[in-house]
Amino acid sequence: MNFDSIGEMALGSRLRALSNIVTEDAERIYQLYNIELKPKWFPVFYFLSNENKGKSITSIARGIGQSHPSVIKIAREMSKAGLIFEQKDVSDKRINNVFLTEKGIEISEKIKEQYTDVENAIKDALKQTKHNLWLAIQEFEYVLSEKSLLERVAKQKKQREALEIEILEYLPVHHKDFKRLNEEWIEKYFKIEEADRKALDNPKEYILDKGGKILVAVQKNTVLGVCALIKMNDQKHDYELAKMAVSPKAQGKGIGHLLGTAIIEKAASLGASNIYLESNTILKPAISLYKKLGFKKIVGHDTPYERCNIQMELKIK
Repeated sequence: MNFDSIGEMALGSRLRALSNIVTEDAERIYQLYNIELKPKWFPVFYFLSNENKGKSITSIARGIGQSHPSVIKIAREMSKAGLIFEQKDVSDKRINNVFLTEKGIEISEKIKEQYTDVENAIKDALKQTKHNLWLAIQEFEYVLSEKSLLERVAKQKKQREALEIEILEYLPVHHKDFKRLNEEWIEKYFKIEEADRKALDNPKEYILDKGGKILVAVQKNTVLGVCALIKMNDQKHDYELAKMAVSPKAQGKGIGHLLGTAIIEKAASLGASNIYLESNTILKPAISLYKKLGFKKIVGHDTPYERCNIQMELKIK
């Protein structure tokens, strides 16, 4: 396989291929020095020979960075080969400690010359490379410890999908989705109230004709989210952010943030100085989103909603 033609996404496969090459040579190197070890045993063997005392499976796994089941399997193989034995811990009989046998100790002395030759050979090979692989691996491991490959791929997926999402002005054809998406989340956590019915059954009269706006998030002709901007008739707030809903199938795509940002920009274009909203603290992702958008908790108006237990505002100017 030509990994260069595939590119960086074949990193895992390329590392496995390189590992196979090194492992095959490692088996021959053990034979060269008449050492009765298998490459996969080496981390456990080296850890025990360096510690020079018994260690539990848990401490070995932690010390070499392998899983507990993996170390158990290796320990069984090494025990069968006569390299290690287990013994109850003196202070805690529930723990079995692993020790090198006499045969294992003999190998730990015999293998020292191999260590020297292998280390020098690898250093020589690395000197012939422009990029030191060992240092690069250390650096890449650190980068992945900061943020895993899974997290990085998920972020790229989210960013790519966000580019496919259009934020459109509400049209009558969107009424069915506007109502459905809002009913889904309200009924999941609460109950539909009279104020909900007014807005959801007739958004043109209740929201649009009164100077409000509704925005719709669409991906490939599918409505994934909606959000309304309701004109308020008081001196403290210009508009209310309301009826934000995102399809459960579209969670994690950042649609809520896209809609929230767009609705704030829409309010600003209409000359708004501030935006008001009502919510409930059990909706933790929603509250977190509002905080990211800049909303702060306030003591607000009398509310028509039984479910409301938090009110927030965003000052635009």
